[in-house]
Amino acid sequence: MDMFEDEAPSNAPEFTVSELTGSVKKTLEGAFGRVRVRGEIGRVVFAKSGHAYYDIKDERNVISCTTWKGQVANLGVRPEEGLEVIITGKLSTFGPQSKYNINVDSIEVAGEGALMAMLEKRRKALAAEGLFDPARKQPIPYLPGIIGVVTSPTGAVIRDILHRLRDRFPSKVLVWPVAVQGKNCAPEVVAGINGFNALTPGGALPRPDLIIVARGGGSLEDLWGFNEEVVVRAAAASSIPLISAVGHETDTTLIDHAADIRAPTPTAAAEMAVPVRLELMATNDQLGARLTRALTDGVTRRGQRLRDLARALPNRDTLLAVPSQRLDAASARLPNALRAATDQKKVQLARLTLSPGLIRRGIASDRQRLDRIASRLTPDLMRARFQSAADRLAALDRTRQTLGYVETLKRGFAVVRGDGEIVTTSDAAKTATTLEIEFADGRMTAGTGSKPAKKAKAPPPEQGSLL
Repeated sequence: MDMFEDEAPSNAPEFTVSELTGSVKKTLEGAFGRVRVRGEIGRVVFAKSGHAYYDIKDERNVISCTTWKGQVANLGVRPEEGLEVIITGKLSTFGPQSKYNINVDSIEVAGEGALMAMLEKRRKALAAEGLFDPARKQPIPYLPGIIGVVTSPTGAVIRDILHRLRDRFPSKVLVWPVAVQGKNCAPEVVAGINGFNALTPGGALPRPDLIIVARGGGSLEDLWGFNEEVVVRAAAASSIPLISAVGHETDTTLIDHAADIRAPTPTAAAEMAVPVRLELMATNDQLGARLTRALTDGVTRRGQRLRDLARALPNRDTLLAVPSQRLDAASARLPNALRAATDQKKVQLARLTLSPGLIRRGIASDRQRLDRIASRLTPDLMRARFQSAADRLAALDRTRQTLGYVETLKRGFAVVRGDGEIVTTSDAAKTATTLEIEFADGRMTAGTGSKPAKKAKAPPPEQGSLL
């Protein structure tokens, strides 16, 4: 055969890449559809978009798994690395990477052993954060006024709790209805705990003083909602004291560790919440009787002690005999003393009495003294005194004018000013730009030969005499 001869054309159809991947996808989904696969969860990634990407594997092979954002809340079990599970979903392909994967919409834990391992791992992680620390637990109120119960409203649990509370101590109860198993259990229990804590004290809907989270017994899978991390964190963060009453006495969930106290059964939780009313009344009666006896005994003992001490005191009549004698003696002297004092005051009053003759002599003496003063205040005497004062004032004014600088200028003196300031030395005169000389009849500038400056202002007229 000639090496250059063309090969015979093939009858196989020709596909594009997209057509082939689409055909593979259709064939794979048609052949398998929904599948259930058992294996161990490997790498887990939660994207910012809310989608979950993880692997399920065994000893030899790995299958990629995808759970979309809207499916995550309905998984039942949150995927965790190392957890053995049974997944249910639809087998499909991812053409851009030539891979096949499972779109998972349900996850179940494969066996109780795997659940227990997962539970222990979660318990250790939460304990390491201090959520189970006894130091952060709150004391349960002795007699709560309002009790909030988070449980199913239709089960036997709520009836048992209400019946037990009614028998022991009737109290107000608020019920927050929740699903106690299944996928809705954890979010509804969290909403109940947070909802009670969000109530305002004294508001229209009163805030409970105590919360009881209760559920009857069941398998580990039935109680799994109370092992969820969100439930444990809500119980630990509750500012209201919380009693966990989930399952029977042998059942243990993670909320039991985070609660302030664990009750073995819901009925036991009701017994822990309130005391027995009749027992409390009997205790109050006993304490009241003890208090009355104690008060009575105390008063009796103190009375006896007082009588014992009184026996050691001296006789009353003996103590008061001398003071009584002094009082009698003073009483006998009192009338004479009063009469003597009265007589003495009468004598003093008689000495101070103002007689008419004494008054007339006083008036005559005062009139004579007034006449002597009036004789000195004659008009001539007053005029003489005023004239003398006027003369002294005129002499002082003449002295003022004589000593003034205007009179001094009339005696041949002059005042020299340089640049507006009075000059008293030759050095000051030499440094002045202009010199002005003031005489008795006017002013002139030195060396200019100018006309005399404006005549000095005459001094103000003398003030006339007031007299």
